[in-house]
Amino acid sequence: MKRRFLPDPVQSTKKKAMGAVPSSDSAPEATNSTAEVSNVQDLQITTIRVLFSVPLEVLEEIFLNLPSDKVVQVCRLVCRQWKEVADSESLWRERCRREGYNLQDVSKIPKDWRVFYFLRKKKRNLLKNPRAEDKFRDWRILENGGDQWTIEGLMVPHPNETIQKNFVTSYGMCRKSQLINLESEGYNSSFMDHYQPHIKISDWYAPRWDCSCEYSITVELLNHGKKPVQKFAPETVYFEQWNDQQWNQITHVFKNYGPGVRYVRFTHGGKDCQFWAGWYGIRVTDSCIEVCSEVDT
Repeated sequence: MKRRFLPDPVQSTKKKAMGAVPSSDSAPEATNSTAEVSNVQDLQITTIRVLFSVPLEVLEEIFLNLPSDKVVQVCRLVCRQWKEVADSESLWRERCRREGYNLQDVSKIPKDWRVFYFLRKKKRNLLKNPRAEDKFRDWRILENGGDQWTIEGLMVPHPNETIQKNFVTSYGMCRKSQLINLESEGYNSSFMDHYQPHIKISDWYAPRWDCSCEYSITVELLNHGKKPVQKFAPETVYFEQWNDQQWNQITHVFKNYGPGVRYVRFTHGGKDCQFWAGWYGIRVTDSCIEVCSEVDT
């Protein structure tokens, strides 16, 4: 007589739990998911092959149509070929041409067209309220002698016709200042230390025709601890009574100042020299600090 063995219910349960008996519902779903992953991977591989096989001039055109910061921060890190294109002189020279960043003097060629592009893109007056259009906002008053600082319209036209106001000093010393944080303005420490772009300062000042007066200016490049790295402090300018009261401009360019510059402190002012009540002292307006390429100074 033959023995008949019945299935062990425990073993049967274990096999099902371990997946030995596949469910008719889960099998097609797993198959579809695997196929989708495979298709995505194939597409990625194909895309990479296409991008790596495009001619350099086509890749350059693609970069010219991307945001400039993405070209530097992302594209140039992909591979050696992309880095060469992202760093190429032709790419940044063409970008300057398309965006209107032209050379002021064609005889002066930038050492690095990429640096020239970004400096031109960021170029602006870092001083706030330089033309007294918003009273004394953003200025720190250091000395407020006599009848104190005031704001008036121009006594004689400025070379820049858009300027209509100036700050005016009194019979006691009047000085005001601004401190510029370069990193807050978009010039980080590594950029400043490595490239040391030129820092150009300028100021406009004018006397009254009927009163003698004096004008002074000091501009300092400061390190992280706000200690001077370089300083521009020319001799005080004096005007005699019965002068032509015309506008004068003073300019200076800081260069080769070494690593560590983090701030620029701009201070100017003066007074009248006859101690007349009111506002007969020096007048100042359109002060400026710019970070520039070497070909723009």
